[in-house]
Amino acid sequence: MTRVFTILLLALLALAPPLWAQSIRIKDLVEFDGVRDNALLGYGLVVGLNGTGDGLRNAPFTEEIMTNILERLGVNVTGEQFRPKNVAAVIVTADLPPFARAGSKVDVTVSAIGDAKSLLGGTLIMTPLNAADGQIYAVAQGTIIAGGAQVEGDGAQTVQGVPTSGAIPSGATVEREVDFAFADLGVMRLALREPDFTTAARIETAINRALGKRAALMEDAGTVSIDIGTTGARSPAHLMVRIENLVVTPQRRATVVVDQRSGTIVMGEDVRISRVAVSQGNLTLRIEETPMVVQPNPFAEGETIVVPRTNAQLQEDPGISLAEVPAGTTLSEVIAGLNALGVAPRDMIDILKSIKAAGALHADFIVQ
Repeated sequence: MTRVFTILLLALLALAPPLWAQSIRIKDLVEFDGVRDNALLGYGLVVGLNGTGDGLRNAPFTEEIMTNILERLGVNVTGEQFRPKNVAAVIVTADLPPFARAGSKVDVTVSAIGDAKSLLGGTLIMTPLNAADGQIYAVAQGTIIAGGAQVEGDGAQTVQGVPTSGAIPSGATVEREVDFAFADLGVMRLALREPDFTTAARIETAINRALGKRAALMEDAGTVSIDIGTTGARSPAHLMVRIENLVVTPQRRATVVVDQRSGTIVMGEDVRISRVAVSQGNLTLRIEETPMVVQPNPFAEGETIVVPRTNAQLQEDPGISLAEVPAGTTLSEVIAGLNALGVAPRDMIDILKSIKAAGALHADFIVQ
């Protein structure tokens, strides 16, 4: 009997859904209070281009910044007429990671804002990067790695990628640190990336179980707060080490996303369809113009005319006969049935729209 019971138990475990595969770490579900990036922005100049820079007549701001830089270097260019083609004005962007210290390096992205054809081979000269508060937090400089190329001749041109945008790995040096005392936090808040009451409750339960205390509290569908003093942790950083790798099973809203341009359909596993009848057919209208030219006989009076000739056809395909979809049917089962009938992806999108309009599709329907 023991052997038979063991075999039955193993069989049930094999048939059971792998719930552990759906578990996700808390650090992948939430944003921790104060642990965030800060966007940086700057306006600079790229030099050393091979004749692919801005046309200064069409981009006067390039000439202005170039004049300012040369004057700061002690070169007086007032009243001079110079029209170089190897410079380009650019916008420089970067993300300042959390806890970045002075002297650390961050990646930057460089994008042309004038009529430059390519930034390939250019060098970004010293560009200050400002945050939303107007303060300078980093300075960028370095050689640009462009992501494309352009070849042109007298009669044609070919562009591959985006040659007017590039990157500088570790191209900015942090000069100012973000004023944030993370170690002084008394309460840490976890902001869910996808707010949901069930997921927030599961995060609260997982943290309290791991700490052995009721330190976590679900405030709403998108926030879980933790009283750091109650946890007994030495610091907020030590607390994050204990909770960020805890795993929970998130609960998400049922969603169907369709892309009409490519005919792509993406669905969630929780989508359900109520009892509904579905029928679909195609109507094709074909018009063919074959004009005929009529000419007079040789040496006869008259003129050449074009006689229109039109062939119009109206064809209706058999399509799908009226079929009943029982209640509780998952969307994956409906898609499998439509695929078996040979329904095209775009026709499938129209059917899903009609089911949603009838109130039988219980999910968020997003059309892109």
